[in-house]
Amino acid sequence: MAKKSIKIRAKLKNDEITVKALMTHPMESGTRKNSKTGELVPAHYIQEVKCEVAGKNVMTAHWNGGVSKNPYLSFKFKGANKGDMLTLTWVDNKGNSESGQAKIG
Repeated sequence: MAKKSIKIRAKLKNDEITVKALMTHPMESGTRKNSKTGELVPAHYIQEVKCEVAGKNVMTAHWNGGVSKNPYLSFKFKGANKGDMLTLTWVDNKGNSESGQAKIG
């Protein structure tokens, strides 16, 4: 995908970091038919999302075609500090990947 497909915010409050991310992706399940041709639209979805801070994995999610288009993800974790850099990466079933970074505020 040509342009950045991940928007991330990470905020520290009461020793806990809240991450909110919006990912741009078609998320096709492979079961929907094209209304004009009647043929199935090929599966194209994010399979794995990982989040790292300072080289340490803090979250891994395994998805399938049941997740909606342009998925939103929110999660919390402990063990990072204000100013640390957070990296969120996804990989889809076609081998494409994208990553984005945000400084914890």
